[in-house]
Amino acid sequence: MHVLIINGSPRIKKYSNTDKILAKFTEGMCESGVTFEQYEISDRKKWDDIRNAFYENKDILIALPLYVECIPGLLMEFLETLTPKNDDTRISFILQSGFAEGIQLRCGEEYLKKLAGYLGCTYMGTLVKGDNFGIRFVGAEQREKITGQYEQMGREYAKDGGFMSEECRKFTGPEVFPAYVRLLVGLMFKTVARRSLNKVSREWGCNKPLDFRPYD
Repeated sequence: MHVLIINGSPRIKKYSNTDKILAKFTEGMCESGVTFEQYEISDRKKWDDIRNAFYENKDILIALPLYVECIPGLLMEFLETLTPKNDDTRISFILQSGFAEGIQLRCGEEYLKKLAGYLGCTYMGTLVKGDNFGIRFVGAEQREKITGQYEQMGREYAKDGGFMSEECRKFTGPEVFPAYVRLLVGLMFKTVARRSLNKVSREWGCNKPLDFRPYD
């Protein structure tokens, strides 16, 4: 099997959490002899190449971050330039976000089911996973812990070119956190996470508080 992989993140490859996820995913996927070609939607100069690859390949995987409950506008702009295929092409999706609860991504997942039909492809499932916000900010060891779990999902995908298995469904994790966990998360964001974000912002050259409101 040869797979066309499209990174639907609007961030350039260097800063893309989705790309770091795909790096581990493809490691697992290729263990069984699957090959792939990958493109980034953030590189507009490659859009003609991506279109050609879309028409030429029968197995397609689009990986994307959740943006305001649905897909990034840049990816949508590109998809609107495509002509539906209707040639038995199979398409799957990796939908990732910073929100940790599975329920936060279900709206986007439902749209992707419809999108497969709009593109004239057979829908082969969506791998849904949250809690990926920190990938760019943490050290190498913690990043490996977050992204490394996608390696096994790459192996699952290689079995049948999709994400319909029970293992893929379980990969999402909790659909909704229990009340006590939501309380702890809220407290964490007001304390530990806030200090961490302040530290990152200073490293990036930010000299204003994160809650600074210049137009108030």
